[in-house]
Amino acid sequence: MLAATLGAALAFGAPAALAGTAPVSPSGQVIPAAPAKTAGKAAAAPTSQSATWAAGTRAYLVITAPGDSSAVRAAVAANGGTVFSNFDSIGVIVAHSASAGFAATMRGVSGVQQVGATRTSDVPADAYNPALPANPAQSTTPAGEPVRADMSQIKADQAWAVTTGSPSVKVGILDTGVDDQHQDLAPNFNAADSVSCAYGKPDTRAGAWRDVDSHGTHVAGTIAAAKNGKGVVGVAPGVKISAVRVAEPGNSFFFAENTICGFVWAGDHGFKVTNNSYYTDPWQFNCPDNIDQAAIIEGVKRAQEYAEGKGSLQIAAAGNEDYDLAHKTTDSASPNDSTPVTRTITNACLDIPTELPGVVTVAANGSGTSKASFSNFGSGVIDVAAPGSDVYSTIPGGKYGTKSGTSMATPHVVGVAALLASTNPGITPAQLRDKLATQANDIACPSDSRCTGTAANNSFFGEGQVDALKAVGSTPPPGKYFENLADFAINDNATVESPITVSGVSGNAPATLKVGVDIKHTYIGDLRADLVAPDGTVYNLTNRSGGGTDNIVQTFTVNASSEVANGLWKLRVNDNASADTGKIDAWNLTF
Repeated sequence: MLAATLGAALAFGAPAALAGTAPVSPSGQVIPAAPAKTAGKAAAAPTSQSATWAAGTRAYLVITAPGDSSAVRAAVAANGGTVFSNFDSIGVIVAHSASAGFAATMRGVSGVQQVGATRTSDVPADAYNPALPANPAQSTTPAGEPVRADMSQIKADQAWAVTTGSPSVKVGILDTGVDDQHQDLAPNFNAADSVSCAYGKPDTRAGAWRDVDSHGTHVAGTIAAAKNGKGVVGVAPGVKISAVRVAEPGNSFFFAENTICGFVWAGDHGFKVTNNSYYTDPWQFNCPDNIDQAAIIEGVKRAQEYAEGKGSLQIAAAGNEDYDLAHKTTDSASPNDSTPVTRTITNACLDIPTELPGVVTVAANGSGTSKASFSNFGSGVIDVAAPGSDVYSTIPGGKYGTKSGTSMATPHVVGVAALLASTNPGITPAQLRDKLATQANDIACPSDSRCTGTAANNSFFGEGQVDALKAVGSTPPPGKYFENLADFAINDNATVESPITVSGVSGNAPATLKVGVDIKHTYIGDLRADLVAPDGTVYNLTNRSGGGTDNIVQTFTVNASSEVANGLWKLRVNDNASADTGKIDAWNLTF
């Protein structure tokens, strides 16, 4: 099941609702996820009201009025169930029962508003005595953290000159867990507010929050990997991140009770933003005309509203099936914890949490302003977009890998939201939503009939692609920043040039001219890359170094102070061998 999950692209059709794909190494090899094993002997689990596990035990949400639920909890016990956890602040009880008639009986109890099963499979025995996730041994990484293409795409690398974010801003990562020991995450990790919400009950034991896959650690790096001279840098490398593990080990399922626990925790612990790169299992879509799914919608909705009321904004992935969320017709992937069946659905059926009111829904861009081929879309559904293809970030054990998905786009938006919160103390979730919309750069529809709307707001990109530099209250100085996002093929034993025309800059170029390069190539040891000034002077950037490594994504500093700034600058790339080809994907100049 785990291997299948790693190979799946969320959201629809995957065995579990992860909004991403398998991590791969720079060489393209799949990196196996850390196994979900106990790190040594597990500490004693919190005492459960259900002392022993029994086959046939199912989980239910019992919805009542917020406040004192003692009478309803007593009714749960009197009708063949046990209270596993309860959230009186939102009127949600998580009950377990092996009785086939439990839900129907509880629906007749005074004060009970809704009851719904959250699974079509048994509650795992692990719920009553959870094993601690593995604490993997850590690899070390050589010094150097070149700016990644995704960070340049949203101008995060320029935003860092204004702010890297405030440590008073707390970001919650509701996911498969986070490897808090990772060298790039440890400096910003907030253990005090981290927890496991697997099975629907807070588990505050040290390490319970750790990753049972690799997904959550990858997301964490994109948001806030430290600016420490090694590995990668997150969009907001100065903020604090907390792990809220909502995925269960072995299958990475995100059941409703887990998500509810996570949202309530986020509200109670002051998270300004949460990242939600998943959908709530086992239903791809929850339909209000289904008695169980209606309770799931209500329970998760209440938890989201509670978190927002406490000052937390939820940001969620749109999903990866190239599916029009504004014109729903069928669901063939549910329930994913037993045997899926194909059913006809309507737009009343919701992908949660991403389609809940108040949640920011994120689509994925490819390079530049294209739509990622896998990204879901929908008029009135998508709020903003961000890079989601081939995103390089942290994975457990001090390692790094590449993933694609709206899961990878979402943490870019969360990072931008964290920067916004850092520069706007006291900002409310509603104000933060508005600022995310206004700072985004418009993207017009491509020549695809499925894209509807205007450049300002359409079904593929919503309000547009997020811009970290605009988010922190600055824009590139007029005439100071120039880029070329067009692709130029690099053929064997050939030379190619990508031009940038610079104008409006007085005097000479600086001694610290920044040259941002994004070259996709499968053997960079073949390549020489040069910056060519308007007068023809050549400045070497790299010369056949790196061997069989893939891609040159790096910002070089060139002393071009003897060159007149205005004019035609070129990035020249020579391929000096056969067998491997590529392209200049993008490059930029910052004066």
